[in-house]
Amino acid sequence: MELHDVWFVLIAVLWTGYFFLEGFDFGVGVLTRLLARDRAERRVLINTIGPVWDGNEVWLLTAGGATFAAFPDWYATLFSGFYLPLLLVLVCLIVRGVAFEYRAKRPEETWQTNWERAIFWCSLLPAFLWGVAFGNIVHGVAIDADKEYVGGLLDLLNPYALLGGLTTLALFTFHGAVFTALKTVGDIRVRARALAVRLGVATVALAVVFLGWTRLDRGGLASLIALAVAALALLAAVRAIAAVREGWSFALSGVTIVATVATLFLALYPNVMPSTLDPDWSLTVANASSSHYTLTIMTWLAALATPLVLLYQGWTYWVFRKRIGTQHIAVDAHQQEPEPSRP
Repeated sequence: MELHDVWFVLIAVLWTGYFFLEGFDFGVGVLTRLLARDRAERRVLINTIGPVWDGNEVWLLTAGGATFAAFPDWYATLFSGFYLPLLLVLVCLIVRGVAFEYRAKRPEETWQTNWERAIFWCSLLPAFLWGVAFGNIVHGVAIDADKEYVGGLLDLLNPYALLGGLTTLALFTFHGAVFTALKTVGDIRVRARALAVRLGVATVALAVVFLGWTRLDRGGLASLIALAVAALALLAAVRAIAAVREGWSFALSGVTIVATVATLFLALYPNVMPSTLDPDWSLTVANASSSHYTLTIMTWLAALATPLVLLYQGWTYWVFRKRIGTQHIAVDAHQQEPEPSRP
């Protein structure tokens, strides 16, 4: 296996890690409006991901940086051709991070409500847009002989890509509902389980159509096996959450995300961005990669740094592993009743 093939696999792993981890906190962000009934329950949901959401985004930064270094032509074509959707994702991630930090800085209800709405929309839009982006990457876009995207914004909003967006949105929201059931206690946990079952049924329908379309469009035996694993794991995850086996359901929904990303990358290989204008103009792992020397240096650096990052992030999840509920939410200072004046 050549180093450019190794780095194609590593980038697939990085995107898998990002969607597995950021997927559930996107889902939790969406649930702040779908599941939570009041501000206390929204605070519970936000607190379940509060210690980890920013660490989850490191996987996106690493995936983008690795793509830039290992496949500069892929990076250039992708980020120039998909400029507006990716800019919208970036803006959403910035606003979302600010919303987490600033929501409780002032006591006014309007202030907090607006930031909570920002968390909802800035979780929903990226969850949808990442599916649209990867749908276009796998399906192919208009790339000319100079490795430049020559299509327009509306070309990216084709039925296959939009279905991909709906699939990732549903899958991440289901993943977030299962995570909520795993991390909470009380009534919100019960309602999260019930909602996860309903979301799971909708996700199964969308995922089967999208992955089946992907398999018919391109891909071989390996992508077919990954597709089957994704479908079976998703069905098992829905069954597990219905049986109140939240840990198993979360693990299986994670397997679904891993297998889904594997299906897309296996269907894509050896291309990294197929051209719909001429197959000979497609970007591949060979013609879009950096030099062998660059890939060698990157491999050594990745081998040294990756175990440390995994250990630190694993430790973070271990420290914040306990369940929480509304009884663990302290009353804000501005909500506390004043002490009676003494005579």
